[in-house]
Amino acid sequence: MATRNVGIRGLGSAVRAWVEAVAAPLAGPVSRRRHKAALAEQHRLHFALLCKAMDDPALASVLDTYETPVPPEKQRQYLFANALYVNALYYHRIGALTLAELHGHFRVMCQNPVFREYWAATGHHRKSLPDSSEEAGLGHVMDELIQELDDSDTDEWWVVGETPGDSP
Repeated sequence: MATRNVGIRGLGSAVRAWVEAVAAPLAGPVSRRRHKAALAEQHRLHFALLCKAMDDPALASVLDTYETPVPPEKQRQYLFANALYVNALYYHRIGALTLAELHGHFRVMCQNPVFREYWAATGHHRKSLPDSSEEAGLGHVMDELIQELDDSDTDEWWVVGETPGDSP
C-alpha cells in the first residue's frame, strides 16, 4: 500500500507541474499586470508615508535612523531626496525607464549637494541589502557615479560615468 501511495503522490506532482507549465504562458500577461499594479500601489503608499513624515516632525523622527544627528529641516530634505530616488527606481522597475535612462536621472540627482548628503547619510542602510538584489546593484551604480563625478576634471557632468549598456 505504501508503494501505491508514493506512486499516486508522484502522479499528483506530475499533474500539478504539467498544469503549472500549461497555465504559466496564459497567466504571464495577467501576472505582469498584477505585479505592476502591486508595485504602483506600494509606490503610492511609500510616497504617502514620506509626505506625512515630511509634514510632521513627530512622524519624521520614526524614520531617523541616521548614524549622526540630523536636524528636522535637513531630515525633511533627506526624505524628499529618498522620494525622488525611489520614484526613479519605480519607473525603472515598471519598464518606463531603461537602465541607461535611469543612469541619466542618477547623474542629474547627483548634481544636488543635498541629495549627495542624503546618499552619504544612508550608506549604512544599503549595506543591509543582499548584494544580489536589484536595489543593491543600482545603489552600486549610484556610488560609482558619485565617485566618478568627484574624480572628474570636467565641468561637463552629463558625460561623466559609463552609462550601463555602453560597454562592449
